[in-house]
Amino acid sequence: MTFAPGYITNALVRHSAEEDPDALIRHLGNPDAAMVIFAGDLPILQVGAPGTGLLPSSALARLKNHHEQVLLGTLNDRPVIATLAPPESAELFQDDPAFTVTDLRSVAVQGLVPFEELGTLAMAKSMLGWHARHRFCANCGARTEPAHAGFRRDCAACGTEHFPRTDPVVIMLVTRGGKCLMGRQSRFTTKTYSCLAGFLEPGETIEDAVRRETFEEAGVRVGKVRYLSSQPWPFPSSLMIGCVAEAETDAITIDTAELEDARWFTRDDIRRMLDGTHEDFAAPSPIAIAHHLLREWMRN
Repeated sequence: MTFAPGYITNALVRHSAEEDPDALIRHLGNPDAAMVIFAGDLPILQVGAPGTGLLPSSALARLKNHHEQVLLGTLNDRPVIATLAPPESAELFQDDPAFTVTDLRSVAVQGLVPFEELGTLAMAKSMLGWHARHRFCANCGARTEPAHAGFRRDCAACGTEHFPRTDPVVIMLVTRGGKCLMGRQSRFTTKTYSCLAGFLEPGETIEDAVRRETFEEAGVRVGKVRYLSSQPWPFPSSLMIGCVAEAETDAITIDTAELEDARWFTRDDIRRMLDGTHEDFAAPSPIAIAHHLLREWMRN
């Protein structure tokens, strides 16, 4: 089984497992270091065919100021450093035809960088977003400071050490015979339906989260659950846990606070949605694991 959704490949040798707290300071002085720069939530890309999010170290000099930096790791022994700049920093690059600034979803959908770079950009966005949201200690409220090359934040007031977090999300293709269950939210693009999904709760197994979320959102009871694959989803920092589940009931009762609509689709519906010929419905983007759960179901 081959899955190729966006953000799943990351060739970096990660820094996070190393005990080298001064590595960031040391590598910042390396003129060969690659810079991944985010202006708020938007990555700065160098234009090309394809372009790249791994900028030369000289790009950092364009910034008037910046916030946190993280040593993500090394790529072919070249250090890769992520930098969080204020959102208005995008203007410093937008007038230069050598650069482009866009959101990370568009980068993946439009293929603006090599596929293998998407995981590095996702890692950078998640790490920098974590820093932006955790500048104060959850234990005592005092300000925290980055440590260990950006893979930790320390509170000097109470001594608590804070580490990056990933939020697990179950995403499931619920099937019953020759049909599958999908829903849509109002924020989805026109005609698009996708797999149901929801956050894993404390003390809950993946299987039980699939059953609970399916019943809560669509009123359908689920029995057997099978894990297929996973996908980092940096919006802001989730791990999508892809599953296939077998429904035990047919009737749908929609939670309108979560879904705009939910319905059963036949294999013919899905075939036409995947090839773009369905007149009424559209499949999720190929960058999303939901798209590949559908393709796997069609193959089997």
